[in-house]
Amino acid sequence: MSAPKILELSLNNLSGTLPSDLGRGMPNLEGLYCAATDLSGFISDSISNSSKLREIDLAVNSFTGPIPESLGNLEYLEILGLQMNNFFSDSKMSFLTSLSNCRNLRVLWIGDNPFDGILPPSVGNLSKSLDSFDGNGCKLKGVIPQEIGNLTGMTSMSLYNNELIGHIPDTVHDMLSLQELYLLSNKIEGTIPDVICNLKNLGALDLSENHFSGSVPSCLGNVSCLRKLHLANNKLDSRLPSSLGSLQDLIEFDVSSNLLSGHIPLEFGNLKAATLIDLSKNDFSDKIPSVLAGLDKLINLSLSHNSLEGPIPESFGKMLSLEYLDLSYNNLSGEIPKSLEALVYLKNMNFSFNKLSGEIPTGGPFSNATGQSFMSNDALCGDSRFNIKPCLTKSENKSRRKKMLVGLYMLLGFGSLLALAVGYVVLRSRKTEKC
Repeated sequence: MSAPKILELSLNNLSGTLPSDLGRGMPNLEGLYCAATDLSGFISDSISNSSKLREIDLAVNSFTGPIPESLGNLEYLEILGLQMNNFFSDSKMSFLTSLSNCRNLRVLWIGDNPFDGILPPSVGNLSKSLDSFDGNGCKLKGVIPQEIGNLTGMTSMSLYNNELIGHIPDTVHDMLSLQELYLLSNKIEGTIPDVICNLKNLGALDLSENHFSGSVPSCLGNVSCLRKLHLANNKLDSRLPSSLGSLQDLIEFDVSSNLLSGHIPLEFGNLKAATLIDLSKNDFSDKIPSVLAGLDKLINLSLSHNSLEGPIPESFGKMLSLEYLDLSYNNLSGEIPKSLEALVYLKNMNFSFNKLSGEIPTGGPFSNATGQSFMSNDALCGDSRFNIKPCLTKSENKSRRKKMLVGLYMLLGFGSLLALAVGYVVLRSRKTEKC
């Protein structure tokens, strides 16, 4: 079949291997699509004989062996999708070096393959046209090379779930087209460099689960395109900069499991587009800002495991989109606002391990709540299904107050009699002395 330009076999139940002479037999092939077909075996070097190939998609299969370096001979290659296979490589990832000859390469997806190698400096020699690079879950080691900054046309770079170390290179400031940067689940350390703030088109930044330290750069508040900012599970300290409140289009903000302290900035009330805010497992103190109630698109709010105090704002009943609310493990006091009964979409709530008091509301989302949501608040009372003491009725309260008053009057009366008796004894003793 020498004439076909496209071979599309994706999403089938094929098995076996690709023909070893595929390239020689189909010289006019421009697109080869065999994704998610359960194919296995090696990719033959002869694939480069289909010299007109522009797009290759062999993702989600069981291919193994090395990625042929002959792919570097495909001068028209624009898209190469090899993710989610069992390809391996030498420690220097030589196939990446060979791909530097493909000057039209726009998309390179090689994630979820057990390469177990070092990201080589030659990655900086890849095509200036490279738009998207996915190297997730490849057991990549070593540092991110400085040469990565040469990829100035990149809009999406994803290197999460690897074993990368060192720092984020300062050369990323040249990647001005970058819109998505995912480096989560590595061992990268040092501070978050201010040069990231030069990436004015950056819409998603995920540095979670690394070893970053120092403060959250205040200049991130100037990256107005940010929609997702995830910095969880690091060693970030100091206070959260109030400048982050300028990110009015921010949808997700997660700084959980760090060492952050101080109060929650009032400026966070400006994050009107936010659907997720997670500040849990830090050391935030002071009161919960009532301005957070203005975030009417918020679906998930977690402030647990901090040192917050004072009451739960009554105005939280206005956050009508809320589905998840976790305020556990703080020093909150006062009553649980009855206004929260209006949160009809609230599915999960947790007020445990605080100093709350009074009656637990029963309407709205509280009708499906369990005692797990209210543990270790000794002054709370309410329905028996919450495994807490019942609240006193009005008549019981009146009776209790009456008994307390009677007891108080009796105590005062007894005290007065005792004072008179003592006075009488003192006077008698003085008269006796005079005699």
